[in-house]
Amino acid sequence: MSRPADRPDRKPLIALVDRANRALQADMVRAAQREGYDMVKPSHNAVFGFLSPEGQRTVDLAQRAGITRQSMGEVVRDMVDLGILELVPDPADGRAKLVRYTDAGRAQTHLGFLHIRRFEERLTDELGDDYEAARRVLERVVAILESEDADSTEAPAPAPRPS
Repeated sequence: MSRPADRPDRKPLIALVDRANRALQADMVRAAQREGYDMVKPSHNAVFGFLSPEGQRTVDLAQRAGITRQSMGEVVRDMVDLGILELVPDPADGRAKLVRYTDAGRAQTHLGFLHIRRFEERLTDELGDDYEAARRVLERVVAILESEDADSTEAPAPAPRPS
């Protein structure tokens, strides 16, 4: 009996997760644009998905989002120009700036959270128990990978060189 993984037409899990992520991100942008926020771009998801309510430094935000500090800086500048974000002095370090939502940005993120909630309700309605099962499986995949990542923080011994 062949295993499902042996099928040549079967997409790797990473491809399915990436495609789902891209579709979800695009859906968030379309939802914001339908609510009248036509200036929202896919790149803004790097902020919307990771900026804490109390604000953060750009470097910390970039690290959480998994992009370079320079890329995050461009996104933040664009969102500041649009009135979604503001830069304020960091009380812990007067030389640094914190990225925070403006009142308009907080209103926009609130609509985003409502959209996510409605979308999850839709998935629950359409998929039933499979939705909760999918969430549990993805949580386990993350736990396995993060556990392996933590285990690999010790540098492996160098491979012996052939003589």
